[in-house]
Amino acid sequence: MEKCQNHRTYIPLSPLFIFFLRFSSLHLISSAYDIPDKDFINCGSKENVNNGTRNFTGDENSGSFTKPSSTVSDSNQSPNTSTLYHTARIFREQSSYRFETEVGTTYGYLVRLHFFAFSSQPDLSTAVFDVSASGSLLLHNFTASKDLPLIKEFFLTTNTRKFRIYFTPKESSLAFVNAIEVFPAPPLNFSLNESQRAGGSFKFPPTSVLQTIYRINVGGITISGDQIWRNWETDDSYLYAKDGATNNQSSDELHYQSEDGKYDAPDMVYRTAKLMSNTNVTWGFNVNKTAEHLVRAHFCDFISISPNVLSFNLYINDNFRQEINYSNYLNKQTAPFHIDFVVGSYDSDVMNISIGHTNPRFGDHPFLNGLEILEIVDALAAIPTEYEQRQVNIPIVLGSLLGGFALLSILVAALFVFLKRPRANPVEKSIRGQVPAYGGRSSHGKSTSSSPVPNLNLGLKISFAEIKSATKNFNPRQLIGRGGFGTVYKGTLSDGTKVAVKRGAPGSGQGFTEFQTEIMVLSKIRHQHLVPLIGYCDERSEMILVYEFMEQGTLTDHLYNADLPRLSWKQRLQICIGAARGLRYLHMDSSEVIIHRDVKSTNILLDQNLVAKVADFGLSKSGPPDETHISTKVRGTFGYLDPEYFKSQLLTEKSDVYSFGVVLLEVLCARPAIDNLLPRDQMNLAEWAMRCKRKGVIEQIVDPSIKGQINPKSLKKFAETAEKCLQEDGSERPAMSDVIWDLEYALQLQQTTVPREDYEDSTVMASSSAFEVDEVRRLPSLGSTVGDVCDEFSELTLSEVFSQMRDENAAR
Repeated sequence: MEKCQNHRTYIPLSPLFIFFLRFSSLHLISSAYDIPDKDFINCGSKENVNNGTRNFTGDENSGSFTKPSSTVSDSNQSPNTSTLYHTARIFREQSSYRFETEVGTTYGYLVRLHFFAFSSQPDLSTAVFDVSASGSLLLHNFTASKDLPLIKEFFLTTNTRKFRIYFTPKESSLAFVNAIEVFPAPPLNFSLNESQRAGGSFKFPPTSVLQTIYRINVGGITISGDQIWRNWETDDSYLYAKDGATNNQSSDELHYQSEDGKYDAPDMVYRTAKLMSNTNVTWGFNVNKTAEHLVRAHFCDFISISPNVLSFNLYINDNFRQEINYSNYLNKQTAPFHIDFVVGSYDSDVMNISIGHTNPRFGDHPFLNGLEILEIVDALAAIPTEYEQRQVNIPIVLGSLLGGFALLSILVAALFVFLKRPRANPVEKSIRGQVPAYGGRSSHGKSTSSSPVPNLNLGLKISFAEIKSATKNFNPRQLIGRGGFGTVYKGTLSDGTKVAVKRGAPGSGQGFTEFQTEIMVLSKIRHQHLVPLIGYCDERSEMILVYEFMEQGTLTDHLYNADLPRLSWKQRLQICIGAARGLRYLHMDSSEVIIHRDVKSTNILLDQNLVAKVADFGLSKSGPPDETHISTKVRGTFGYLDPEYFKSQLLTEKSDVYSFGVVLLEVLCARPAIDNLLPRDQMNLAEWAMRCKRKGVIEQIVDPSIKGQINPKSLKKFAETAEKCLQEDGSERPAMSDVIWDLEYALQLQQTTVPREDYEDSTVMASSSAFEVDEVRRLPSLGSTVGDVCDEFSELTLSEVFSQMRDENAAR
């Protein structure tokens, strides 16, 4: 593979570049980082606490908090728990801690919040609250554990001298905190030329905050507190196949590239490594599936026998590969370095990271020393106005009073004129009221002064009070599902209508844009095979969508839930036909072309009669009927994602057709689109099923519960239809109208054996021998700079890239 480093494209100053500079190693104030001695706060106490590494000042001595509050102490005070967690400060209303910052420094700030819900009155484990800082929502609807102390760590920037951290209780609840750390962080050494986007271009929102999710000492021991008091876990609990790698360590001298480089990770991280034995080594991490993540991989070569000879591959998920060629980074051994990647959100809650051979014949030994995964938090939060006490200036007060009197006189005169003018037509006034202005954003990135969606009929709005009543105050017993957007409750409106209430979790990463898109799309369309939107609510910073209740749940439930009756083949065909009709309406029959962009079995719902209805339009895109494609950021779900769309970022309705082809195979085989636990050649359903079809053994992968029901001719037509949908070239895929035609014929074949005439195919059938998935499905190999895309594609197929992340016999 041609080295992507030779294809660098330098981009102009942007929010992304500014973000990097704020955390960069270009020190304008000092040439080296000094370990801080403030601000460390012991909350809810007068006592100062020294935990052996730093001194925490009792907040009652510092006076750094605002608004009325109270303190509480641990009634047990276990000797196994740090003294920091023996007290807490409680807030019943929005309050803040104030810190003095160093304006002008290029250092970002590191913020650590300590929480432990110890036994007390009030019960801290029932507290539900938000935490925000620098205009960003750090924690939303946060609840602390009563079992173990919890530390939340963030990297952020601030351009004001008075930096505040706000704690906001939810409704009648409370907020609390045990300890706070705020100090200038060492340079994170982000370099624009090193950081890459794994999966396409990326732009950091200027208000982004990084939250530490994982910090892993690969091949080494747990580190409790490094130079700046960071904790590093061991990697074994995240490793899929432990017998595929060995731990290695070194006592050689480390050669850091700069003095500040010593703060990237402790020596113990760079002196230990996990070394690949024979097959690829893969680690799996649970992540927020709707958020972007920054991944930092740490390397230090004490493995090879001579410098500048080591080269191997690093994989992230099933869509990205980067060659780690040591000579491109350093010219000496035992010299630590790291590489940063921005990993996009692909609606997957598992991130797989692997190392493997560039070429096994070269005898390289891939290794990894450390990993850090940080979530990119971009949810906005309102910054309350802080009122400071000032000296009263008598002349100014008198002047204000006189000016106020004059202003009052003017207002009275204006009111008199207003009352005398002709009144507007009531109908005209009503129409105006349906087109609200787009107001300022709240803590969830949505309008606080009016409806969040412009030009929307406000007749769809439902009051928060009615939604609470419908769901019995969001009773957990009413909970019927969870997703990237939030939680789903069953409810009954005051008129008896049964509904599904999807309550958004702002800050989850999906948020406002999807909320707005869903309302805009579903308020304009109606079809018997699309889940209807009954209403929405945006009161009290809520994002709630109310749909018609689907009695039978999702198609996924009926394919995999052993407690539900198995669907017959005829029922499955009818469900596929219904979903296809819903998609055809979006593509052809609505006023504008609507591309769903997230077609999958979990987004096909079933009513009480098992009638299929397509749901979840949060990712959908629309355009004029004559628009051939939409250029947009790649979004979708692994396993269902159109490879042509992935490579080109040009979205067409044929991308939905590809995803629907995967759903057809899922219905036939009753197995997920991607199954990490299967042998490597079976992980990707689309590739595996098409391989079986070419070999003439498609019947062997049919769901055993229906295998004896299917008419062979119906199976043949169904498999051919799925194959058409999965063509690599989007122009060769059928329209949804043709897919419906073929599926209806498959249903007819199931019910009768009448032979069909020569014109039976609705579209030109591609030769099976030409549909070589192994040969045509390629992934782009991305360059080492933001915006780089290599001209060549990876030599690996989707399944090969993904399958190399696991041993064949690996288990979670």
